[in-house]
Amino acid sequence: MIVIKVGGGKDLNIDAVVADIVKLRGEGRELLLVHGGAETTNEVAEALGHPPQFVISESGYVSRRTDRRTLEIFEMVYCGQLNKMWVEKLQTAGVNAVGLSGLDGRIFEGTRKETLRVRIDGKRMVLRDDWTGTVDRINTHLLRTLLDAGYFPVLTPPAASDKGEAINVDGDRAAAMVAAAFHAEALIILSNVPGLLRAFPDESTLIREIPRAKANDFMQFAEGRMKKKVMGAVEAIGEGVQKVIFADGRVEAPISAALAGGGTQIG
Repeated sequence: MIVIKVGGGKDLNIDAVVADIVKLRGEGRELLLVHGGAETTNEVAEALGHPPQFVISESGYVSRRTDRRTLEIFEMVYCGQLNKMWVEKLQTAGVNAVGLSGLDGRIFEGTRKETLRVRIDGKRMVLRDDWTGTVDRINTHLLRTLLDAGYFPVLTPPAASDKGEAINVDGDRAAAMVAAAFHAEALIILSNVPGLLRAFPDESTLIREIPRAKANDFMQFAEGRMKKKVMGAVEAIGEGVQKVIFADGRVEAPISAALAGGGTQIG
């Protein structure tokens, strides 16, 4: 099993990802796709008069402030517009894709954070009306049923809380949990950079290899959203995923290039 996580950046080569999925499936590789969509969600939220808010946790991670209206917009974009865009492109290319959110069938299930301790303008605050959480369990039975029947799952947040509530979860960490649940051969995280950079945004400073035992040490080089990606990679490696690859989603055949040694290889 190879789990592919594709970010939501506008400059990603979606058609190249789709063509590569077709090629690899034709070679008998078992794949599963998880996608994001933060950039489009921000645009839609602005257009609807409910602009995105971001908060910094006490541990220093940036996350989306998810009140109920933001969750509705999030679902509209992730589960609607973008998920069905992926499904349509794959269907047109001959792949019988099934688009599902982590809420469906509790594919991603976890815990809602009842309170969120954050810093806003340097002040410590506790948010209670927030719909974010973590993925703790993956419904591998449902996914395996689809895969064995010849369908190609296309997954996206949100997840289901243990009470059945929709919760916003980080897509990279959700993909890491999927990879761990299937003891995947590889988790490939495609974004709009060639991999983990020692001096962001200088692409010539690409870190090509990271020993699995030292993956956590490289968090120091992660900037912004890359912090969550590295955190997901560390979790996946810790759960037995053989290899995690941060790779460039802007190039031709991005999945094959990652499997051939491109990007940042952790393993």
